Amino acid sequence: MIASVRGRVAAVSPDGAVIEVGGVGLAVQCSPQTLADLRVGHETRLATSLVVREDSLTLYGFADDEAKQLFELLQTATGVGPRLAQAVLAVHTPEVVRRAIASNDTSTLTRVPGIGKKGAERLVLELRDKIGALPGDGAALVGVGVGAVWAEQVRQALTGLGWTAGQADQAVAAVAEQLDGGTVPPVPVLLKQAIRMLGTLR
Repeated sequence: MIASVRGRVAAVSPDGAVIEVGGVGLAVQCSPQTLADLRVGHETRLATSLVVREDSLTLYGFADDEAKQLFELLQTATGVGPRLAQAVLAVHTPEVVRRAIASNDTSTLTRVPGIGKKGAERLVLELRDKIGALPGDGAALVGVGVGAVWAEQVRQALTGLGWTAGQADQAVAAVAEQLDGGTVPPVPVLLKQAIRMLGTLR
């Protein structure tokens, strides 16, 4: 299982990228949102999910671990393969998908090409109990207002990368102190800031 890749972006195409890892170029299928943050020649880290078929090995890449986990969760539903799961994440953010499933919001799910009303109802029926707690549902998050949802996402990503919960909390608090109360940067940007801060704390 290839859980993540880190390396130089060698190429970017409409549906994927090539990441050089240890001299080997790995072809990774990505959503448009993930591809938008990649720059040829720059180093990146992608959470990945390897899908094994009889005639192929396909690596799917994601900007963070939350998207990867949702990608894998969606495939546990009847009739959902990797292509459709990726299409869901190309249309909606992970938080929107989780909330749609948790609240039986089938109209949001049917905006994804390939998911009709019955398919959306099946997703809700089969996944609602697996979604778990949603960010912001009673959890004490660092930050202000609705934008504080980023804190939990960054915290989960850091613990997924191997840091302790205490270290993750410390990094999230440090990042929150630097926010000026205006527009909150995207989660991948905040995650990079947190990782840099953890590097200085070690």
